[in-house]
Amino acid sequence: MTAMNERLIKIADQMEKTQIADYVMLLNRPRKIIFTNLYAGIARGVGIAIGFTVFAATILYVLRMLGALNLPIIGDFIADIVKIVQVQLEGRAF
Repeated sequence: MTAMNERLIKIADQMEKTQIADYVMLLNRPRKIIFTNLYAGIARGVGIAIGFTVFAATILYVLRMLGALNLPIIGDFIADIVKIVQVQLEGRAF
């Protein structure tokens, strides 16, 4: 009987660690799930936008540096790309 009690206590402790009760309470409140997912989606979208902006700015910076080196074929290609991006950023038609 003692072994069974110890086993039940161990299972109860493991279930407490996995927070199953909190998960079941969350499932019983659909509005909370909706708002939690909405906030997570907004945060994810803002993070992606900021990350892409930093990434694009870094790439443009590197392309400008490579364009300044006046490499024969690559320099012209990079200069064209930088011009196209600058025109798009200013909002003018290309």
